[in-house]
Amino acid sequence: MRRSMVAARLAAALVCLSATAYAADAAQPASPGPAAPKAAIKTGPVAADVLAASSPADWRSPDPENLLYMDLAQGRVIIELAPAFAPAHVDNIRKLVREGWFDGLAVDRVQDNYVTQWGDADNTRTPKTAQTKLAPEFVVRGAAVAKLPFTPLPDRDTYAPEAGYSDSFPAARDAKGQQAWLIHCYGMVGVGRDMALDSGSGAELYAVIGQAPRHLDRNITVVGRVLRGMDILSSLPRGTAALGFYDKPEQRIPIAKVRLAADLPADQREKLMVLRTDTPTWAAYVEARRNRREDFFPAPAGHVDVCNIPLPIRMADASK
Repeated sequence: MRRSMVAARLAAALVCLSATAYAADAAQPASPGPAAPKAAIKTGPVAADVLAASSPADWRSPDPENLLYMDLAQGRVIIELAPAFAPAHVDNIRKLVREGWFDGLAVDRVQDNYVTQWGDADNTRTPKTAQTKLAPEFVVRGAAVAKLPFTPLPDRDTYAPEAGYSDSFPAARDAKGQQAWLIHCYGMVGVGRDMALDSGSGAELYAVIGQAPRHLDRNITVVGRVLRGMDILSSLPRGTAALGFYDKPEQRIPIAKVRLAADLPADQREKLMVLRTDTPTWAAYVEARRNRREDFFPAPAGHVDVCNIPLPIRMADASK
C-alpha cells in the first residue's frame, strides 16, 4: 500500500480515536480522594532522600526477554515490554524483532506534543513468522485482573476509578476490578493500527512524547514503556505533513537495528535497574512526589497524577 494511502487511513483512524468515548464504567465518578492539606506539609524526606535510602530489594532487573534495544544514529532507545497486559502483541513483537523486521526501517512520524512512530509505514515488508493482524488487547479482563500486581495511588484519577502502578507500568482499573489497562503516560509505547480493531500487530510502534493522551487509553494496545532514550525520541525533528509524518523519505530517521536483550551475550546487555512499585520505598517516593518538600515549593500540592511520577531507573553498579 502506498504511503499516502497509509497516512490517509491513519489520519482517519486517529480522528476517530480522538472522538471515541470511554466505556460506561470509566465514566463513573471516581471515589473522592483525600482532602487537600490545610497547610503546607513540610516534614518528611524529599524524593532524592528516599531513593538514596533505598535498598537493593527495592530495585528490579527487567527480564531480558522483555527488553528491546532500538539503535538509531542518535543513540540507543531501550523499551521494556509488558506481556502481562498484551501477551499476544508482545509475543508477536518478539517474533518481528527476531526476524530483523525493524532493521533498516525508520522513524517516519514525529508529531509535536503527541507521538514518535516507527516501523513499516509504506507496507513494503511481509513477516516470515509473525502475524499481520491480532485481536485487540486494549484491556485485561476477568480473572486475569486479579493476577496482576497493582499498587493504587492515594489520589483520584480523572479518567479511571482507580489508577496506580503494576510492575512499574502506569495502569488503571475499573470500579469493580473486572478490567485493567495500561495508561498513555509520557514514554509509554503503543501499537499503531488502522480503523479495524484487529489491524495492529506491532509492526508499527509509537512512543508518547507529549502531554499524556489519555483519550487513547483502552482504544489502542499498549505494550510497554521507554526506560532510556526518551531524550532521543522527544527531540527528533517534527514532521510537517499531516499527523507529523515526514514529507520526504530522506527526512526519516533510519533504524540501524532492533534486538532483544535476551539474544545478546550477557556482557553486552545494559545493566539497568528499575524501582519496584510494590514496596514501602515506592510508597514513600510517591508521598514525596505528592508533597514536594524541596525549598523551591512553598505550597505542596497534596496530590499527584499517575503520569507525573517519574520512574527511577539506574545502572546496576550504582545500586547498594
